[in-house]
Amino acid sequence: MRKNILLLLLPFLTACGDGGKSGPPGAGMPPPEVDVITVAAASAIISQDLPGRLQAVRSAQVRARVEGVVEKRLFAEGTDVVAGTPLFRIDARTYQAQAAAAEADLAAAKAVFARYTPLLEIKAVSQQEFDAAQARVKQAEAAAAKARLDLENAVPPAPISGRIGRALVTEGALVGKGEATHLVTIEQLDPIRVEFSQSYSDLLRLQQAVKSGKQKKADAAKVELVLEDGSVYPEKGRLQFADLAVDPSSGAVVLRAEFPNPRRDLLPGTFVRVRFPQTQLDAAIRVPQRAVQGGAQGQFVMTVDAEGKVVPRPIKTSTMSGGDFIVDDGLKGGEQVIVNGLQKARPGAVVKPMPWTSGAPLLAEPPAAPAVAPSAKPDEAKK
Repeated sequence: MRKNILLLLLPFLTACGDGGKSGPPGAGMPPPEVDVITVAAASAIISQDLPGRLQAVRSAQVRARVEGVVEKRLFAEGTDVVAGTPLFRIDARTYQAQAAAAEADLAAAKAVFARYTPLLEIKAVSQQEFDAAQARVKQAEAAAAKARLDLENAVPPAPISGRIGRALVTEGALVGKGEATHLVTIEQLDPIRVEFSQSYSDLLRLQQAVKSGKQKKADAAKVELVLEDGSVYPEKGRLQFADLAVDPSSGAVVLRAEFPNPRRDLLPGTFVRVRFPQTQLDAAIRVPQRAVQGGAQGQFVMTVDAEGKVVPRPIKTSTMSGGDFIVDDGLKGGEQVIVNGLQKARPGAVVKPMPWTSGAPLLAEPPAAPAVAPSAKPDEAKK
């Protein structure tokens, strides 16, 4: 019975096996989509990313000018303060007594001088006694001014407006004993400054290119700031200072720029990169930095030909324009260069090109390793 059942089911099993192998024509996977740009010659600003560090435009260290015990802190740490705002209160009883004594001495000296003034006219006092009384008044005035100043310094004010940091002393601490104790630091953060340096050799090379007519001088007054995460700060900066001397240790020229910082997003001490415009090209071919790959024979990009096939194209780049490479050789314009989806773009493979804009998000993918040397042909890649 079992053998008969197997014999009956065998034709059906064979038919099912054949059906799994066969299929309608044209049922293969569609070509993968890749994002491309069509390169074209256009004017470009050659820029250079130079490392720098953010600094406060103004920084003031508040120090104790009189000796005493701190009674109270009068500010909130990490807030904005206005110049003249009281920051600490130091025990001022000693200085109040000194100020009262100085005022009493001044009043006595003025009274003696007032009595001597009419007596000098009738020769009741000598000129020497009169001059001594007058000098005594001036000494008492100076002592009173010093006593009032010490009394005012018992409540140190903010010398500048800005963001105040953490207090370096607490209530009960003795300050000003033999030294001007550092109490707190205030920094002005809007605008904020960045200092960076440029190689003098690069500066000379650019000057020679401008003199020869190959490049035009760009407006270097406005600069951009590239943050640690690679994003560009939305506010433009302005070049404020260029040193007139070359640092002998580094062979570079120190530059300084200022950026608006209304939201206090930028903090002093942060390492950044300044995108510094240098020269301008009238007809330049630019490709995004992500599209350029490196192989054993140099740099190359992946292009899509008229048949939709991926073709590697060797190129030569020179400088940067923002986040793009300036291509000196290898592209003439009109080529479709793959920017996104490089891991799917194998030489000779058929892909579906889709237009890509600079504001479109990029896929998080590792850079594709060159499957073939840039000079190889697509037919050789298939082999």
